[in-house]
Amino acid sequence: MRNITPNRRKMPAIVKLQLSLETLAEAISSLDLTEKRQLQELIEQQIFEAEEALYEDDAETLVEIEEVRAEYKDGESMTLNEYLANWSN
Repeated sequence: MRNITPNRRKMPAIVKLQLSLETLAEAISSLDLTEKRQLQELIEQQIFEAEEALYEDDAETLVEIEEVRAEYKDGESMTLNEYLANWSN
């Protein structure tokens, strides 16, 4: 008699925890160097994405971007590549 188990897909585990910063620090301390580097990359990526979202939504920044675009359009500013091309001539 065979024991047939259904084919199960592995579902990603989603766990939400509330930890104190101290407990989190202790957990991180227990990681090996490779795991700490992986965690660092994950955190840095999330920080980058969060800062980028803030930057894109900042009204003052959007105004500055439009001002710079207008300067380029009017010929008041040039890109670094344009500057280097003109400088070498």
